[in-house]
Amino acid sequence: MEDALREGDRVALLVPPSPAYVDVVIGLLAAGVIPIPLDPRLTEHERRRILAGLSPTLEVTTAEGLARLRAAYADHRGLPRARPMHCTSGTTGTPKGVWSGLLSAADAEALVAEERSLWGFADTDVNLVVSPLYHSAPLRFAMGTLLAGGRIVLPGPFDPALVTEVIERERPTSVFCVPTHLQRLFAYWDRVGTPDLSSFRLVAHAGAPCPDAVKRRLVETFPEGSTWEFYGSTEGQFTACRSEEWLEQPGTVGRARPGRVLTTDADGTIWCAVPSFARFSYFGDPDKTAAAWRETPDGPAFTVGDLGRLDDDGYLFLDGRREDLVISGGVNVYPLEVEQALLEHPGVDDAAVYGVPDERWGQRVCAAYVGAATPAELDAWVRERLAPPKRPKTWHPLPDLPRTLTGKVLRTELPLE
Repeated sequence: MEDALREGDRVALLVPPSPAYVDVVIGLLAAGVIPIPLDPRLTEHERRRILAGLSPTLEVTTAEGLARLRAAYADHRGLPRARPMHCTSGTTGTPKGVWSGLLSAADAEALVAEERSLWGFADTDVNLVVSPLYHSAPLRFAMGTLLAGGRIVLPGPFDPALVTEVIERERPTSVFCVPTHLQRLFAYWDRVGTPDLSSFRLVAHAGAPCPDAVKRRLVETFPEGSTWEFYGSTEGQFTACRSEEWLEQPGTVGRARPGRVLTTDADGTIWCAVPSFARFSYFGDPDKTAAAWRETPDGPAFTVGDLGRLDDDGYLFLDGRREDLVISGGVNVYPLEVEQALLEHPGVDDAAVYGVPDERWGQRVCAAYVGAATPAELDAWVRERLAPPKRPKTWHPLPDLPRTLTGKVLRTELPLE
């Protein structure tokens, strides 16, 4: 089957991260075959729902299957001719594939050149991978490093002690992380001491708002000029910001990346005009695609529904994420998807899923529900249907959900414990 893949075919990857994983992604993209990176912990129920509309030619679920695919594309290390198809649920609760299509030779070169110019990837780089490779950002940093001739290090599931050991042994030059990673590292280093971090030239974080104290400690702890924040989504990248800029403009997520133009509507909706190589559609969903794009004097611009404001110098400040989105440990959790799973339980008549502030995870996934089911029953139910980040950690049985006259849940009136 691996030898029968053709340009434009899609391959679902549901295997743990490894150096071979990134090699396979690059090899497939160089051949014009589109990988679909997915969480290997997905239940069979989730997997079938996500892949139903993406029609992959091949699903890789074992190390042996990954090895066969790597062997079939061993000679393919050229420029990626597309972007991986990552999936996003958006506000519909039904995951959609973000589809770049096959890029022209000029666009393929421009895509790699832009990342290399912004992040400085070089053959001397050692990229420390601490986030799952099925997420777009860590995979993008790992690919950029390998395409520049550098190498990557994957310690495995995040553990502060192990990451510290790898930093001391491998002397990494770059890492992408989320604020939760930084909080856990700093707490561990408070106990055992901070390792020598002088090898780092790039520490980039994104995925969730970074607490002020964590941000300031990040700047103080790592080498001067090495720390960055960026704002983006599965669909595309908006901004990049050196921490020194953040110190001068506290709270900003930066200015538009090179080649992009940011604008906001009167209601604060953020739009981003992008180069041709950064355009996308939602695979098999022309209506959703049309709603995400509009023509502007700066070219086609897209939105993911986030809200913000731009100051006179072009710095973007986020006023809020999409109201339905929960970001837990840097992972996007879409409440509608979780609510749909809960409403399939015969003991649930109504449900609302939401996030509450959490010192460790940024936000904790909570569920308020109406019905006869017990929290223990619902906990067992979601374990069969949802990956770990999506499972509510707190349950609130209620006699009724607070709603407006038009039926919208009043999330500000839900329990906040």
